[in-house]
Amino acid sequence: MIRGILFDFGQTLVDSAEGFKAAEKKAKDRIFADLFPAQDEKSWEAFLPVYRRMRKEFHQRSEFSRSALWQAVYRHFNRTPDPARLEDWESEYWRQVKALTTPFPETVPVLEKLAGSYRLALITNTQGQKSEGSHRIALFPELERFFAVIIVAGESGVPPKPDRRPFRICLEKLGLAPHEAVFVGDDWRIDIGGAADAGIQPVWIRHHTVKRNRPDVEATVPMITRLDQLIDHPVFTEK
Repeated sequence: MIRGILFDFGQTLVDSAEGFKAAEKKAKDRIFADLFPAQDEKSWEAFLPVYRRMRKEFHQRSEFSRSALWQAVYRHFNRTPDPARLEDWESEYWRQVKALTTPFPETVPVLEKLAGSYRLALITNTQGQKSEGSHRIALFPELERFFAVIIVAGESGVPPKPDRRPFRICLEKLGLAPHEAVFVGDDWRIDIGGAADAGIQPVWIRHHTVKRNRPDVEATVPMITRLDQLIDHPVFTEK
């Protein structure tokens, strides 16, 4: 019997796609301009594949510090960046993401409905900033109030998803066994793979309003395109 529902944050409860898109573009353009003052097309063609590859590698390792990524890009081009400036850029990056992050229209009504029948929790990865407790969930008290447990993985000695430990820690705090919970998330590797590895039934949300590159996989887990599809979903009654 399912007694708890665990959620991811970004692109699951809130839409921050435009924030990330805008912040990434600004950061990428800044670094390119610093590395290649001439900003010619040939330099751009040399820079862009490297930046994209390194960003993908950091994501695959669940390393979320933007300043660490940018330092690696500088090193690739045999340049030494100003660490203080990168920290300022990273702070601005996250301010831009936060400013353009909004809950999906159905998020609050769905959480209100589910909270009447299930224990709710949140497991989200750190944003990679130095200071702990700065995750943007704190900006949304109207969402935060629904969760009995909030785990920011990657902080306080808790490894980031997809490691199974943040899922297991969350279950322990809720007093639930893995088979008593469902995890809802948008990232196939980090959320769906991590939850499954922890023995939790995952539900893959591919929100219909979010445009993003998703892996071409043969999905063998329940999939939804809106949060309100969780209401009375068969996953809660299947044996």
